[in-house]
Formats: sequence, structure tokens, C-alpha cells
Amino acid sequence: MRITLACWDYDRTRGILEGRIRPEGLEVDYIALPPEETFFRMARFREFDVSELSLGSYVVSRRAGDAPFVAVPVFPSRSFRHSGIYVRDGIARPEELRGGRVGVAEYQLTANIWIRGILAEHHGVPVRDVTYVTGGLENPRRVEKLKLDLPPEIRIEPAPGGTSLSELLARGELDAIYSPRAPSSGRRLFADFPAVERAYYEANGIFPIMHVLAIRKDVYEANRWIARSLFKAFSAARDEAIEALRETAALKVSLPWTLAHAEEARALMGDDYWSYGVDANRHVLEKFLEYARDQSLASADESVDALFAPETLEEFAI
Repeated sequence: MRITLACWDYDRTRGILEGRIRPEGLEVDYIALPPEETFFRMARFREFDVSELSLGSYVVSRRAGDAPFVAVPVFPSRSFRHSGIYVRDGIARPEELRGGRVGVAEYQLTANIWIRGILAEHHGVPVRDVTYVTGGLENPRRVEKLKLDLPPEIRIEPAPGGTSLSELLARGELDAIYSPRAPSSGRRLFADFPAVERAYYEANGIFPIMHVLAIRKDVYEANRWIARSLFKAFSAARDEAIEALRETAALKVSLPWTLAHAEEARALMGDDYWSYGVDANRHVLEKFLEYARDQSLASADESVDALFAPETLEEFAI
């Protein structure tokens, strides 16, 4: 069976991109696109059989009822997000954002769900105490990829026409921007973000999940076996990438202290620090759903297991 697969060219997916790892029963046309383009084309137009997809947008798509996708518990992107809070001059502490105006490219972005949740739970900035201004980080034409149904107490307004969020922050018309990409203006709220993020992990055991692997529902329902096939192949590709970080003869990654960074990650987070599957990540996914419900992006009865193809919830052993 031939499928189209849209996903960025991560080290942990490169084995599939380059054809060394082939999902059982599948011929893969791998289309390497940046996440923003992949998400927009999949969410709006269902262009691909399988794609990387924002966890936030996936949860929003399910809230509307008949969800158009079925997810596999493969997480191509994970990232700590304290580093994604950029502020204007004069803002020194998180709590100073209360009552302020914050730019977000889209309210539903997974990174922004994590940031708002972490600020509310750990830094005294309730979600509803901020006004959110939506628009493009540098290009003012960006819009929400999915329609949102939000209560009036969540205050969202568009950026003025022809104005980017970076411009507004530079002019002092925003107090902050929450963003997975760095804006051209502002500075990080947490200057020593690696230390802050390590402390967050030590206290909570959470390595935030950003993206899932999504199968278009009609493709999945006609060929349910591909969920397990994709899970196995993506797991093998991830294992290949993680093993490459252990190579000592010659560095495969263009960073001088790759080995030290890899050893530090394993010491703090364990050998399976980039884990796939539901059970290993249940506490992370439950926390994400808690935040998404509080932000009016997930239904009250949404559950972790319901997010994923049943064929991927249980491990098979001989």
C-alpha cells in the first residue's frame, strides 16, 4: 500500500525518510515540510494520508464531534517551553503578565497550551487574566487553522491589520509573546531557561509532547493495521537516532558536546527519555488534557486512551 506522509526531517524520522526503515506493508512517499505548513494543509484540507500534527489542533478537532483523524502515540516533537516566553523591557517576573496583553500566533498552538498551563499552575498567571492578541509572528497574515468555540471570559482579539506580533512587542503594545519560534524582538523571560526547565522536569517528571502522528480517518478505517505498522517503524527510526548520539569515534551531530548533552539527558530523564506509547507518557498526556480543558480547547470527557488508535494501546510480546 502506498501512502503520503508529511513530516519534518527530524533525526528521529530520517530512517523512514531515507528508506532504511520501511513500515510493514507500506510504500511511503515522505514529504518533508516545516510543521506550520504540514499542520495547516492537513487540518484544513486533509491533503496527506498520514502526517505529523499539532497535539493541540488534534484535540480541538476531536472536540467538534466526528474527528477527521486518528492518532498514533508517536511524538515527533517534544520540547520544554519555558524558553518560549518572550517579554518587552520592564517585565522581570511571570506574575507581572497578569492583566497584560500577550501575542500568540494561534490560541490553539500546543506550545502555547503548555506555556499558559505552566504559568497558571506554577507562576500565578491564570489563563483568563491575560488578553491574547493573535496574528503572525513576523507575517501579519496568519490565522487560526481550526475554528474555535471559546467562552467570552477568554479574551482574544486579532492584531491590527498589517502588523506582526514582533512589531507590537517591539513598540511596547504587547507585554509578551508566547511562541515556539523566536520572534525578532523581545527577550526571554527565563534567561537561564535550561536550568529552569531541568528544575521543572525534576519536580514534575514531564517532558512536554508537542506533536503526534495522525492518520486521516478514512485511511485508518479502511486499513486499521497501518497504525501498528507506523508505530513500529517510527520507534525503530527513533532508536536509530538515539543510538547515533552515543557514537564516540566521530560526532554525527554538529555540536561539540553532543556526548555530554546526551549523557546529561539520560542521567536526568532515563534511557527512554524520548519515549513513544501511551503508558510511558500517560502522566504527560493527562496534564496536557487538564490544561486544554481549562483553556476551553478539550471536551470535559476527553480521555488519554480515546486519543489513540486502539491497536497501539497494548504492547505485543512473544
